[in-house]
Amino acid sequence: MRVKKSETGFTLIETVLASIVLCSAVLALGAISTRSLSQAKLNRQFETAIACAEKQLAMVDYIGIEDFIDSGQMEGDSEEFEHRYHWEITTESHEIDNLYIVNITVSWVERNHPYSISVDTMFNGTGESIETEEQ
Repeated sequence: MRVKKSETGFTLIETVLASIVLCSAVLALGAISTRSLSQAKLNRQFETAIACAEKQLAMVDYIGIEDFIDSGQMEGDSEEFEHRYHWEITTESHEIDNLYIVNITVSWVERNHPYSISVDTMFNGTGESIETEEQ
């Protein structure tokens, strides 16, 4: 009896294993892409929060730290961006050279997960008394 030579081609097991390996690679690439896009979105939100903090600090600098404190507007919401960002400013008087330590915290919520950034800086006050007496 003669033995047949092996036929060329793939067996069913080889085809199934190759399909599994290919599908696993495609799923891994899809997961990496999805994670990358969500991290880019979160990075954009952090950049927007920093822009909100910079805007509020520019306002404090424009008005003057002492006039800003007297106005009493130490927190608020900024809705001009795609999300609602809540900002809050705290100040502390530093007796040396009329310096004020200013902290601004910007917070927002994305998919029921709270995020926030905090910025610290110092402003120089005028050192002049704001209250005036009538004579």
